[in-house]
Amino acid sequence: MKIGSTLPQVTFRTRVRDESVGGPNPFRWQDMTTADYFAGKRVVLFSLPGAFTPTCSTYQLPGFDLAFDQMRELGVDAIYCMSVNDSFVMNQWAKAQGLQNVTVIPDGSGSFTEKVGMLVRKDNLGFGARSWRYAAVINDGIVEKWFEEPGRCDDCADDPYGETSPETVLGYLQTARVSEPA
Repeated sequence: MKIGSTLPQVTFRTRVRDESVGGPNPFRWQDMTTADYFAGKRVVLFSLPGAFTPTCSTYQLPGFDLAFDQMRELGVDAIYCMSVNDSFVMNQWAKAQGLQNVTVIPDGSGSFTEKVGMLVRKDNLGFGARSWRYAAVINDGIVEKWFEEPGRCDDCADDPYGETSPETVLGYLQTARVSEPA
């Protein structure tokens, strides 16, 4: 992906709480599309190798959750975290992290991740197909800014982190705000 690219159209299989379902597991399936998440909004999207993994759970996800108010002041409507994990895993991870401001998006089959060119193999870690770490500012479905960790490849021995940190994205948003015409 590059600046000016349009996001691919994908349908995400999500599970949402619905008390009308009743019972001990009051959730139902709800299909969400790229348009549902991105149309008419300026959002930060970040993607990472996997829910419950160390860097993702310790730094990246909680950092974006904490940065939401600052990003909102800079014109961001929502922050989304995507991973090649199913909705059950993503929902439990969000719950375990106590998320307040980040919405998780399950890309269980990796369709979106593959279409944006970020699907890599992580067989060396026993993960299979996963997302390379990236972040983006998306404005009405169009890439405004793209961040990607260096060295993207299959079975990478490293898990680079820095280019896609909340601090890096926040720095861009602050600079973009300063450079806007008055």
